[in-house]
Amino acid sequence: LTLKLILYIFPIINGYRKYMNELITDVKNLELETIKNLKNSKSLNTLRAYQSDYNDFSLFCSKNGFQAMPTQPKIIALYITHLSTFSKYSTLKRRLASISILHKTKGHYIDTKHPIIMENLMGIKRTNGSNQKGKKPLLINDLKILIKVIDESKEKDKRKIRDKALLLIGFAGGFRRSELVNIEYDDVEFVSEGVKIFVKKSKTDQSGEGMIKAIPYFENKNFCPVKALKKWIKIIDFKNSKIFNISDKNVALIIKKY
Repeated sequence: LTLKLILYIFPIINGYRKYMNELITDVKNLELETIKNLKNSKSLNTLRAYQSDYNDFSLFCSKNGFQAMPTQPKIIALYITHLSTFSKYSTLKRRLASISILHKTKGHYIDTKHPIIMENLMGIKRTNGSNQKGKKPLLINDLKILIKVIDESKEKDKRKIRDKALLLIGFAGGFRRSELVNIEYDDVEFVSEGVKIFVKKSKTDQSGEGMIKAIPYFENKNFCPVKALKKWIKIIDFKNSKIFNISDKNVALIIKKY
């Protein structure tokens, strides 16, 4: 009777173990897929910015003997207080978001709304204020001066043509730097009224649906973005890659240079 019972129960136990192992494996795969989705919800440049912010927090923890991953609300509160002595309030908010996102991508949860964090932020805001100066926008007269400087510069003609197209298209279409440098040949369609440029993804379109920006011809040929872009496309060697083939940082450096 005992042997029969063992022979009866043993397959059940083995089956249960197998079921549990498969269940654990499935949950682990789901966790990995979830983490992957969290990473894919942000652009590569955004994730890099988050990682850069988190690295600063990690360095603070290392210097003070704290655990950075996973961390605790009180450690974040101390870090924010440390930052507040030399950083803007907006920087504190951004660093807080970065720490939260990096924890999520690693499968950890951190309560960034914890009272010790939020009350600390409110106290810092009350003491230091949250005002910050925004960067001055590039106005049409500034653009005209830049184009004149490009025309009179000693740069090679090919570089001048590229830089003029870059600045004029960027200004006329209200493009972000990241959008500008990701324009591909197939995204551009010249029409009788001007040019249509398809923006596949941007900071304000995280779902990746895309949008079309239409830019008309300008009366003044020297400041016409459509003609400038046409001229640049005619002289570039590639037809299946990015139009400007530079990084978003290069856009800022080009503007600063001129």
